[in-house]
Amino acid sequence: MSRRRSARRKRRRRGGGAAAARARGGQVLAENRRARRNYTVLEQFEAGIALTGPEVKSCRNGGANLKDAFGRERNGELFLTNCHIAPYAHAPADQGDPNRNRKLLLHADEVKRIAGKLTMAGLTLVPLRIHLRNGWIKVQVALAKGRSHRDRRETIRAREADREIRAHLG
Repeated sequence: MSRRRSARRKRRRRGGGAAAARARGGQVLAENRRARRNYTVLEQFEAGIALTGPEVKSCRNGGANLKDAFGRERNGELFLTNCHIAPYAHAPADQGDPNRNRKLLLHADEVKRIAGKLTMAGLTLVPLRIHLRNGWIKVQVALAKGRSHRDRRETIRAREADREIRAHLG
């Protein structure tokens, strides 16, 4: 067997290529960049999200915004609050509120575990990103604890010190 053929088989076995990478890791549709700066992420979950048809189209076109979004537990269910999904341009005008609460789709035991931890002091459910996985729109949410100003400054100071050490060594 030639080298070229064996390399092709290895790539196929691994699921190489851009399409496979998007299906595996997911194409990022929206990201909450400030979440990792303002919060200490303790635990991450991947959840489905209940969307209408025009909202799906809008998300795929980059119309989602997670800037002030957070998760909330109500009646044994988790909801994503303040997530803005822009109205889809080619849909009828009566699409509803772009900031409506959207249900997060998780297994019942995960919902109970997250709801129990949310009652602890200082923990928040923060969405990190909206992405595609195998054609489905998913939300990566995290249980997080808010950082103080001092914590943020210490993180920046440590990062700069590491950068200086790497510059001197390498």
